Amino acid sequence: MRPMSKPVDLFTIGFTQKQAEQFFETLIQAGVQCVIDTRLNNVSQLAGFAKQKDLKYFLEKLGGIQYIHLLDLAPTKDMLDAYKKKQIGWSDYADQFNSLISTRKIEQKISPDLLHKACLLCSEAKPHHCHRRLVAEYLQQRLDQAIAIHHL
Repeated sequence: MRPMSKPVDLFTIGFTQKQAEQFFETLIQAGVQCVIDTRLNNVSQLAGFAKQKDLKYFLEKLGGIQYIHLLDLAPTKDMLDAYKKKQIGWSDYADQFNSLISTRKIEQKISPDLLHKACLLCSEAKPHHCHRRLVAEYLQQRLDQAIAIHHL
């Protein structure tokens, strides 16, 4: 019988309702090595310190953390707009998003090596109604590797 390999530690974080100091310190203290941006729009003025170019710079300078933006992990604009405008509820949004990432076969595009000590990023403060949690859980179910999910 083969010994079980150690699980991949996959983190998730949202940047809203956090000051920059808290955001970056949380990532550094958790030992995050790579931030995987799952946002559809990562250049909005509303993003503040989390705009793509600024975020990439701060992550590298403050924590030696790599930055990757993966659009395959983001919802479509239509899907996101329908949810934000309350045309669909969370349950429908989650179903549509899970169907989308299944169609995109994200599990074939991401290696467990990339996920270890990585952190899925989006804007939502909490993971409960956020697509980053859906991505993490989907990968946890589909990859042939144990994944421990930690919401920061």
